[in-house]
Amino acid sequence: MAKKTFKGRPILSGDLEGPAMVSHIGLNTLSTYKAVMFGGASDKAICSDGDNKDLYGKDITGAILCIPQTIGSTTGGFVLMGVAKLGLAPKAMLFANHVDSLAIGGLLMADIWMDKRIIAIDLLGQDFLDAVNTGDPVKIHEDGTVEIGA
Repeated sequence: MAKKTFKGRPILSGDLEGPAMVSHIGLNTLSTYKAVMFGGASDKAICSDGDNKDLYGKDITGAILCIPQTIGSTTGGFVLMGVAKLGLAPKAMLFANHVDSLAIGGLLMADIWMDKRIIAIDLLGQDFLDAVNTGDPVKIHEDGTVEIGA
């Protein structure tokens, strides 16, 4: 696979490498993490959103999530903060579109109040989401550059 490079806007920057986990539909934060948040103690974040065929049933703990955007209710930020506190959050969230205010609120609170950074880069574009597949190697740079492939 040839390396492809995309430039986004770093919201919470950082350097990271790892495999991608991709959803081609918006990530419903509450539905995705409801088993973690309301199902009792767990050491894994298994996606519980049955409407998300890309991620449903997969362990997304520590993932580099590549998504168009988050969707859902006002609980989105609280849920992201909660999974960060539990140590089950993704390592990074890479958004093709704009990050929404609720998601970024939770990501910022996790970073500032709990010292649990989840790298967040938005505005990577639809071409990014079309190019990346689950399992592809991803390299994230501090400046918002994301490389896919070897």
